[in-house]
Amino acid sequence: MSKSSKLASKKVEKAMHEMKEGKLRTGTGKLVTTREQAIAIGLSEAREAGAKIPKKKVEPKKDS
Repeated sequence: MSKSSKLASKKVEKAMHEMKEGKLRTGTGKLVTTREQAIAIGLSEAREAGAKIPKKKVEPKKDS
């Protein structure tokens, strides 16, 4: 089961659609070219809209 809300799904879907049309841009004005960037933008917009989305877990680097 997905951990994200329906609001997040809609925002990510909208961002992906805009990316495929060539209209999605980053905050600095550059054109978004990768799927990962579009998903990140959609999740960010959903968080701003109040959706509860867990942050990506980053494993600490191992010292060797």
